[in-house]
Amino acid sequence: MQSDTVRLLTECNKGIKMGEDAIKKVLPKAKDKRLREALEITKNTHAALGDETHERLLEEGGTTKDAPSVARVMSNMRIAAKMTVSPTDGAIADLMTDGCDMGIKSLTKYLNRYKYADSNARALAKKIIASEEYLESRMREFL
Repeated sequence: MQSDTVRLLTECNKGIKMGEDAIKKVLPKAKDKRLREALEITKNTHAALGDETHERLLEEGGTTKDAPSVARVMSNMRIAAKMTVSPTDGAIADLMTDGCDMGIKSLTKYLNRYKYADSNARALAKKIIASEEYLESRMREFL
């Protein structure tokens, strides 16, 4: 039986991978320098947090997992459709805001569900949430 710590870290890892993937898909299409900067900062922060999550997960005896295929396919389809119809900075901001909101809600739900996760795993989840909140706030000016 997996511990709450492993479960929380697993969900953090899945979320980070989804976020990084989405940012990598839209970043080349971003025109505004401030938008690109916010995306780059978040991508780099997610990469560092992803490495930390992966390391902690292995220390706890867990394994990394991807988000469910359906979620990845739906995300990719939404990004592709939105960027085909409206390849604008506003469309990128809209996509990123929705993604951040989903990430914040999901990780908050998992923090509440896995309340016995160790303090380090909980702190890591909160760092990921803070990164999502940062990007979401930076996207507002482009909506």
